[in-house]
Amino acid sequence: MTTIYIDADACPVKDEVERVAARHNLDTIMVTDGGLRPSQNPRVRLVIVEQGADAADDWIADHIEANDVCVTNDIPLAGRCLEKGALAIKHNGELFTTDSIGMALATRTLMQGLRETGQITGGPAPFSKRDRAQFLDRMETTVQKALRG
Repeated sequence: MTTIYIDADACPVKDEVERVAARHNLDTIMVTDGGLRPSQNPRVRLVIVEQGADAADDWIADHIEANDVCVTNDIPLAGRCLEKGALAIKHNGELFTTDSIGMALATRTLMQGLRETGQITGGPAPFSKRDRAQFLDRMETTVQKALRG
């Protein structure tokens, strides 16, 4: 049975994930280091991990299985999920794949270096209504793909 895992700290699409999960009657696990209220939905479980840089990521990577879905913007976590045969999707609906994860990791390292040297000072564009709509559409197709195995 497919389970959806949410890297829930700073995730702007938790409600959208719950809607898709409810439509397919799937369990959802929100993993956080605190500060979130539990959902009223009995199929949504809140897991609070100890505070630490990668505590939520480690918990998800330790529990996710093939054909589960992880919602995260964290590229290394997405890579770990893909290695276990799970699917990973960003908050804007972009799907991580085994073909794209290597380039995503390399770009992340390059951008981190540019930020550290002050060559890039801005962050990502603000999350938009278009991002939310695109996520909802792609989350639906990602869940359907996971359910087909």
